[in-house]
Amino acid sequence: MGLSPTLSLVNIAVSQQPKFEITASPAYLFTVAVISILVLLVMIIRFRIHAFYTLVIVSLITALVCGVPLAYVVETLVGGFSKTIGGVALLVGFGAVLGRIIEVTGGAKVLADAMLRKFGEKRAPFALSVASLFYGFPIFLDAGFVVMLPIIYQIARRLGGSFLLYVLPSTGAFLMMHALAPPHPGPVAAAMVLGANVGFVLLVSLIIGIPVWYFAGYKLAVWLAKKVPHMEVPSILGEYHEEEGKKLPSFGLVLTLLLMPLVLIFINTGFSTLGKAGIIPDKGFLYDFGLLIGNTPIALLITSVVAMITLVVWPNRKNLGGKLEEVVDDSLAPVCGIILITGAGGMFAAVLTATGIGPAFADVLSHSGLPIIVAGFLVAVILRIAQGSATVAATAAAGLMQASVEAASLPTIHHALVVVAICAGAISCSHVNDSGFWLVSKFCGIDTKTMLKTWSVISTAVGFMSFALAVVAYYAIPMTM
Repeated sequence: MGLSPTLSLVNIAVSQQPKFEITASPAYLFTVAVISILVLLVMIIRFRIHAFYTLVIVSLITALVCGVPLAYVVETLVGGFSKTIGGVALLVGFGAVLGRIIEVTGGAKVLADAMLRKFGEKRAPFALSVASLFYGFPIFLDAGFVVMLPIIYQIARRLGGSFLLYVLPSTGAFLMMHALAPPHPGPVAAAMVLGANVGFVLLVSLIIGIPVWYFAGYKLAVWLAKKVPHMEVPSILGEYHEEEGKKLPSFGLVLTLLLMPLVLIFINTGFSTLGKAGIIPDKGFLYDFGLLIGNTPIALLITSVVAMITLVVWPNRKNLGGKLEEVVDDSLAPVCGIILITGAGGMFAAVLTATGIGPAFADVLSHSGLPIIVAGFLVAVILRIAQGSATVAATAAAGLMQASVEAASLPTIHHALVVVAICAGAISCSHVNDSGFWLVSKFCGIDTKTMLKTWSVISTAVGFMSFALAVVAYYAIPMTM
């Protein structure tokens, strides 16, 4: 998604204020939030109650206990649910169709074979992590991960061993990119709120992000995968069963399909950046068309349609029948439950946000007298824990720190390091109110307890290591630069 669409969505998310006032004390609200999360975990992990019902019920009770007026309870619940669904459903739907087509037509096998020839079987987790690192540069974590899944499935089935050994290094790479690197919405929005140079933020984020990915996103992920019980490969996107005499798609075609959304999204980002800089006109048909086709859902729609034509319709043109409809139906059916659970996670996050507990504590921290880079990180961590979204946490934390950063008149590189520290805090501590937590959990068949022991640990490690490197650079580089 390009800069303008991203920022408009972020501004809408941050600017929406509750229509009511919560009168309870911050200490009471904090206690309720902690108890709600613990109850949620006990219901899902101990009593095995379905996550969708659990999230909805706990969200409802939490809203009532926190003092949300009865007239606004349903509006608060449905608002959080619909906002999350609106952002996730199209990405997941089109991504799932594209992923299943690549899987069932043998495209994933073609790519898996090529990767294993290049890196070798022993380095397959590293190869998947590297591929996810590049693929996650311009694409949202949700969409990129769903499209990468068929390749991860194929390699895991072929090589054996626990599925986590292959999927966790991939998620670690996506987490780092989503957290730190423009054009992802959190870093872009935080940079623009604080008036930082987006180019410098990109440069600094990559310098810090590469070692963070290797140690926290890859090495730690492999170590954690070996520490938890063995997991079989899920089959939510189907499996490829090789038929005798059936021709596999070419490597070039499959690679083109995977790169197509990246190219389209880069067009969006490029047009938006050049338009804001005044290099090209930011009005007119060509500019608007570039933003349209590169918007993430539209880019995935275009790519999935091209995949249907090239991998399903054309090879089966003599006996197509209802094959295309069958492929799409089989793709969308399994992800409906995932979308509902993800939306319910957004509902729970909306209730916690409506209480104002996160902003209350964050506001105190922003005026605490701590060094700017430390305060920015801690503010973002609190907002992330309270409401779940990394993008909103980064943007809101930047807003709270804006006056302090402006008063400090920081050099360009230190300015960028503060943005990176805020984004590092915003990716930390992913848990049950994060829609991404449930998306990965349900697509990969990972139970909640294991997600907390793996995904949550990796996200926190990515955030804290990024912050540590940013602090070292902040104090090591002279302020005169």
